[in-house]
Amino acid sequence: MARSLISQARLLDMTETSTVYSIVLALLFAVAAGLVGSFALMKRMILGADVISHVALPGLGLAFLWHFNPLLGGGAALFLGTLLIWQLQKKESFSTEVAIGVVFAGSVAIGAALTPKEDLVEVFFGKFEQISGFTFLVGVMAVAVIVYFILRFKSALILNLFSPELAAATGIKLNRLNLLFLLAFSLTVLIGLRFMGALLAGALIIIPAATGRRLADSIWMFLFASTLASVLAVGIGFLLNAFVFRNIGLAPTIVMVSTLLFCLSLIRSRT
Repeated sequence: MARSLISQARLLDMTETSTVYSIVLALLFAVAAGLVGSFALMKRMILGADVISHVALPGLGLAFLWHFNPLLGGGAALFLGTLLIWQLQKKESFSTEVAIGVVFAGSVAIGAALTPKEDLVEVFFGKFEQISGFTFLVGVMAVAVIVYFILRFKSALILNLFSPELAAATGIKLNRLNLLFLLAFSLTVLIGLRFMGALLAGALIIIPAATGRRLADSIWMFLFASTLASVLAVGIGFLLNAFVFRNIGLAPTIVMVSTLLFCLSLIRSRT
């Protein structure tokens, strides 16, 4: 009896720890999403967040079909899709929106064909699950890479936004910079895929950035406001999902909170 109670206590402790890991990683994802979303909005590719998340569908479909880690399949599909978008983007006849749109259409069709019907809801809307310590560390490292890239290359990204010619004249390699940003963008989407799903992972990049833009009058304030709005949406979403909207998925709850924050920013900006 004593051993059984000890085993149950240890199992409960491990479960609680795994849950904490999942929540912390989700909040860290919110930080990355706020930063990346700010520059995506300024680059006028904010809707690309929603589209790029769908690029993971073929990999997710294969993962569920062949029973291996969905994040591995989604990550591989995102990486290949990002490289394809980058190559199309370099061609003068293709804009970023056209490149993303072409890859998006093909990805949705392939993903829908490959994904078993019983797994479609999880693929589209995600599922909050406990994670291991190793997965948590990998996620933290990924967020650290994204945050480092945004802060390290902030000036280059801004200069590229307003004057690509001047950026090139100062020695900035624009093609490489655009590729790195697309990779950071895709990595951010990948972190959120598991609990936000392919349909809603991009929402936490799109909506908080729009909220931050309404409230900010400088670049640093924009980055801070977008990140704060993203973190608040995830944090409040977790609380509401746990105590109020228990029959609603976590991802829809987070997106509804994020949308409400955006609506409040509209009221704030008018007063």
